Amino acid sequence: MRFGITFGRLNPRVWLDAVVAADERGFESAWLPEHLVFPVTMTGQLIPGEEHPPVPPSTPVYDAAAYLSFVAARTERIRLGTFVYLLAIRHPFVAARAFATLDVVSGGRAIAGVGAGWLRSEWEAVGLDPSSRGARLDESIDVCRRLWTDEVIEHHGVHFSFDPVMFEPKPVHGPVPIHVGGESPRALRRAARSGDGWLGMAHTFESASERVTTLHRLLDDAGRSRDDLEITVTGPLQSAADVDRWHDVGVDRIIVNPWRRSSEAVEAIHRFADEFIER
Repeated sequence: MRFGITFGRLNPRVWLDAVVAADERGFESAWLPEHLVFPVTMTGQLIPGEEHPPVPPSTPVYDAAAYLSFVAARTERIRLGTFVYLLAIRHPFVAARAFATLDVVSGGRAIAGVGAGWLRSEWEAVGLDPSSRGARLDESIDVCRRLWTDEVIEHHGVHFSFDPVMFEPKPVHGPVPIHVGGESPRALRRAARSGDGWLGMAHTFESASERVTTLHRLLDDAGRSRDDLEITVTGPLQSAADVDRWHDVGVDRIIVNPWRRSSEAVEAIHRFADEFIER
């Protein structure tokens, strides 16, 4: 079982201290939420049935690749991912360059957690039709992988088109792993068809088991091995028995936030490592 932390439930003032502690104590990954801009008027739902957006528009947002590159310089082993990056709201050249740079400066520790995005007005703010975001994401994933692997790339698609280009440097160990976030049927299909991993929201053992079963069926339909897809969720973790239960469900990584307040984060990371990671 791999354990990650998320920056999303922390005050930015303690991000660096938290991730340095997590790196020292053997956490496998750290995950940074990402948006390009927050419109004052928010339309869309992160979780179906929400009565209001999950964050206010005044929430501080940092450029994900830039901040994680800064973190890379202060850490040694912990993998650095986004949860999730709006890949398709940018041109693939911009997104691929950002993650390739992060991967190179971190020595191959980048993970591109991507999603179509829930905030429709964010897409409208940059002049894009939010109904196109899924199709743009599918095309962007394909283009980025080719930019990270092929010597010469030419592409003429529905949303992006360019004549032959070259893209250097390449990521360290081949294409940056792409983990697809989202709970919708389309997001699950996308993860099974073209993802290296799936990023789920908060789950119980029962709800995660349902998602894993669906993903395994979709992987079979796509002709892919079940070992081709890392499965990540957030969820309860109170004892060693819970770790075993998550493993039995089919989860590969749990993202935790074992603190109640940001001021307690570093201490809580050490306590968690003592109880779970040292085991």
